[in-house]
Amino acid sequence: MRRIPTSRQRSHGLSLIELMIVIVLIGTVLALITNRVMGGQDRANVKITETQLITLAGKIDQFRMDTGNLPESLDQLVTSPGIPSWLGPYATATELKDPWGGAIDYRRPGQSGPFELVSLGADKAAGGDSVNADIRKP
Repeated sequence: MRRIPTSRQRSHGLSLIELMIVIVLIGTVLALITNRVMGGQDRANVKITETQLITLAGKIDQFRMDTGNLPESLDQLVTSPGIPSWLGPYATATELKDPWGGAIDYRRPGQSGPFELVSLGADKAAGGDSVNADIRKP
């Protein structure tokens, strides 16, 4: 039996199309992973803000117990308002900002109590939904 010569051995490298498909697949996977990680950070910032507002409300209550009055502004938790019974500082200036760098809004009186703390969320604008929603603690 006579052997028929075969054409050249096929190269074992990747063709340009195969290489492009691999690059697109890697890009898609990286985009999905990045979206998951970034979304996780936003959810974490919401939880951090909720905890921060609860802690700050406790510091306001401590100010009220020491001085007999609510602070006029959150700055009075950091620097003395000249009240003799002030035993602060009760907070640091960094505690008065949310994880997105926006100032925490202190409203007196609040909607359902003597005061209210509000973070405007990731967009730093009133209203919104998801991570852009306002976060409130009475």
